[in-house]
Amino acid sequence: MSQSRPRILTGDTPTHTGLHLGHWVGSLENRVKLQTEYDCFFLLANMHAYTTLAEEPERIRQNTLGILKDWLAAGIDPEQSTIVLQTEIPAIAELSWFLAMLLPFNRVMNNPTIRTEIETKQLGDTYSFGFPMYAVGQCADILAFRPELVPVGEDQEAHIELCRAAAGKFNQVYCKVGNRVPPEDHVKAGGVFPVPKAKIGRVARLAGTDGTNKMSKSLGNAIFLFDGPAEVKKKVGKIFTGRQSPTELGQGDNVLMQYCDAFLEKERAGELRDRYVRGDNIGDGHIKAELTDAIVKLTEPMRLRRQKMESASAESALLDLLKAHTVKANVVAEETLSMAKAAMRLDYFPRRISFSDR
Repeated sequence: MSQSRPRILTGDTPTHTGLHLGHWVGSLENRVKLQTEYDCFFLLANMHAYTTLAEEPERIRQNTLGILKDWLAAGIDPEQSTIVLQTEIPAIAELSWFLAMLLPFNRVMNNPTIRTEIETKQLGDTYSFGFPMYAVGQCADILAFRPELVPVGEDQEAHIELCRAAAGKFNQVYCKVGNRVPPEDHVKAGGVFPVPKAKIGRVARLAGTDGTNKMSKSLGNAIFLFDGPAEVKKKVGKIFTGRQSPTELGQGDNVLMQYCDAFLEKERAGELRDRYVRGDNIGDGHIKAELTDAIVKLTEPMRLRRQKMESASAESALLDLLKAHTVKANVVAEETLSMAKAAMRLDYFPRRISFSDR
């Protein structure tokens, strides 16, 4: 299957019914911009949601559709990009198994993102056997579509490094690519998989309104893209500034200033930062009011577009969209799996799978 543009794969796990500002500045904003330059595949990772929500299938279903609504409301164009519903792509599960044999267990468990999730979600040692498998599954999610770039937030960069290791190992073991071949030349040297690079968003890590942790759906410190103006104002008002404890955060680099950098014009953010540091008769309340206006200006059009997708008839249209895109996604993923199995000498006879959007 030929492609005229470099390919991108990225996505979101539906552990909540929508996305927040951290998703926007970390990756989603990038995705919208890159659609015209790249062959984009965007993954709804609903299989991965079962690692922590296995007993709540209806919630996962509604979350999955909620994330899709936010994507479309934010500007993901289904005429330009391919939307991938993870559980409808059988090649991903098969690739996950093969890649799991190439990655050391300790390497997977020492992934800092997995360790952080275990801590922040207070999973202790009660997480399921499948929980760490999602790190390997993410490698399969990506490699099934053979992308060159993966737009992600800073916290996901460790996953991309694991994916790069899996791609490189596969190419060396099964495609005889030499271990001195630079990653960018693996396909040219006969490898099945490009060794993809992470593309970090404009803001690598947006802090939550608590001023301590990264903005997170599960920590109650997030401003969502579907929040109305009153809710945005209320949440911005709660942003912890650090003025009460300047030794910890510093007045010139606290969370409020980070939000100014993220959501105000560059020149205006610099002016406010300068005045804030100098104590030039400017208070947190004034800055928070200006921030609220800027965030509402960004998110209100998205919220209103999402509102139009909340009816039963709109949901039916969303499912039709997913069916059509599933066919397109499976064509690529099955081609990848065929190439991988041929390299592994698992091509005993031709396999033919048909997909239909009917």
